[in-house]
Amino acid sequence: MASAAEQLASSFSLKAFSKAEDLKKRIWFTLGALIVYRFGTFIPSPGIDPVAMANLAGKAAGGLLAVFNTFGGGALSRMTIFALSIVPYITASIITQLLTSIVPQLEALKKDGETGRKKINQYTRYLTVIIAIFQASSMAVFLESVGDSPVMESGLLFRVTFITSLVGGTVFLMWLGEQITSRGIGQGSSLIIFAGIISGLPQGLALLFEMGRNRTISPLFVIAVLVLATAIVLFVVFMERSFRKINIQYPKRQVGNKMYGGNSTHLPLKLNSSGVIPPIFAGALLSFPATIAGFSDGSGWLGRFAANFQHGTWGFIILYVSLIVFFAFFYTSVVFNSEETAENLRKGGALVLGIRPGKNTADYLDYILTRLTVAGAAYISLVCVMPEIFTRYSSIPLALGGTGVLIVVSVTIETVGQIHSHMIAQQYEGLMKKSWSKGKGLPKA
Repeated sequence: MASAAEQLASSFSLKAFSKAEDLKKRIWFTLGALIVYRFGTFIPSPGIDPVAMANLAGKAAGGLLAVFNTFGGGALSRMTIFALSIVPYITASIITQLLTSIVPQLEALKKDGETGRKKINQYTRYLTVIIAIFQASSMAVFLESVGDSPVMESGLLFRVTFITSLVGGTVFLMWLGEQITSRGIGQGSSLIIFAGIISGLPQGLALLFEMGRNRTISPLFVIAVLVLATAIVLFVVFMERSFRKINIQYPKRQVGNKMYGGNSTHLPLKLNSSGVIPPIFAGALLSFPATIAGFSDGSGWLGRFAANFQHGTWGFIILYVSLIVFFAFFYTSVVFNSEETAENLRKGGALVLGIRPGKNTADYLDYILTRLTVAGAAYISLVCVMPEIFTRYSSIPLALGGTGVLIVVSVTIETVGQIHSHMIAQQYEGLMKKSWSKGKGLPKA
């Protein structure tokens, strides 16, 4: 028999959605916040010549800088107040999360409940500002020193106003993301990056169709690209929803003349436990020297590094895959603690079928998780590297890279799941009200 949750989920309809007033308010709030974000990506930073900046961005197109420009919805190439996007906040969040498993004081805060969580969030905000100041300062220096500089008037005043506007833009997006999370639907910072990524899709598709119409490429090739893109998206959806079930059994116990327990359930271990963190971290590490070299004259070791590790080169692909695999294993070990999970199962009286509780269970979970991580790292590497190989052997510009596809699919799955959860909760609430109103023998007011 289907569970109540499954029955409610199957009865999802537009009529039920129309009655979910709280859900509709959350969706409208989220859409409004994302519209505000998109407007901000067109507000220029002070002291920047938009025409000169467009020319400079055209010269630097195609490098790793383009990846982060995609995350920001083109704000970086236009050098607007949202040029840094919410990437500093994402980076700070990841660093803080990693540190909580290394620094004992932060680990203690993490276990301190709501108070500790608020304290860690405060540290994340401080780190976000520091990272944003560093990135904005580096960008100001590079823009002043590059040939055909888009800076209208160099000097201390430009640096102060430029850095302040970019850091202020990042802080505003950080606040906006938190508002979406608490008052809207979905995870705020993820949705902001999601909106930035998909904003470039119409232009990319229009360019692809225009090239096909002008016979720059074959119309059959256009169809092949669209079919391949659809297949990749379906593949990512399938892999992101894949997990291994670890059968869990609760032993039976007798209390008086009745038997309790004996229930069985499962512990789901995702194929890709690390999510989109590995390619983001790998791209961030590779972007530092390549971005600096992109703004320099190309001489020195940075220039040689940029030449050997540009998008589509085998040097970049090999290093990119190596970093993705490393971060996949590293981050999985951070988000899933097999010893802690085994201990929680033991305390709850549960056991993995055929495995002794305690250390044996932890070793078994480690064994399964290692195999899953190998497959997950291979899957992430394949999705992220395919566009690089395509770029190497084709002149067709890609509107969405592998990392972008991973982020778009992951955020979509998460947001749709939250919408369904709200719908199920709404229908449960309606059933409870009907049951209460039709009940007999209820106390009269």
